[in-house]
Amino acid sequence: MQLTKEDIQNMERRKRLNIINSITGIKPANLIGSVSNEGRTNIAIFSSVVHLGSDPALLGFITRPTGKVPRHTYENLKETGFYTINQVPAGIIKNAHYTSAKLDRKVSEFKRMNLKEEYLSNFKAPFLKESRLKIGMKFEQEIPIALNGTILIIGTVELLQIDDEAINEKGYIDLQKLDAAGISGLNSYYSLTFLESFPYVRESKIPDFGT
Repeated sequence: MQLTKEDIQNMERRKRLNIINSITGIKPANLIGSVSNEGRTNIAIFSSVVHLGSDPALLGFITRPTGKVPRHTYENLKETGFYTINQVPAGIIKNAHYTSAKLDRKVSEFKRMNLKEEYLSNFKAPFLKESRLKIGMKFEQEIPIALNGTILIIGTVELLQIDDEAINEKGYIDLQKLDAAGISGLNSYYSLTFLESFPYVRESKIPDFGT
């Protein structure tokens, strides 16, 4: 199959959405937890969390346009300045997936999807107890993306909790040991299997690939 820009644009909307959401491959499955100033908690599935830098430690994610559809995660983190990113273990992918439902502001996805809230070290926002890699984030900046109205949210890592068995003395994290799940498109979930680890690349150390 070969598709031009015009082919994609003229495609049936749902099919176009499915294709374009899947072409980037498997992305990390994360649940982002937040709380309003009134104490209403929220947790929602995201597949757009990305590393932006290590010094300072910065992560970003994309949220959809605000407006007619309430975006509780966005509203909460703007109110309080804090949120959590929780890696989704494969055993709870069904519960995690349904957090994308548009619920009333008064209904917590934690309770509705039978997920457990956890508060660590007096951090303002709730973590997901079931997660084995939890990140406490402080909101720093938002960058509107004019082409489609989405927003890049940028935050600094304020707190990190990870299972001891999944991180080695050099700081490498084994996602297979965390039973981490990945997402392709909007609703297809994958388990992750470790394949191999390679050294930092220097020209003098490039193997002979037989070229």
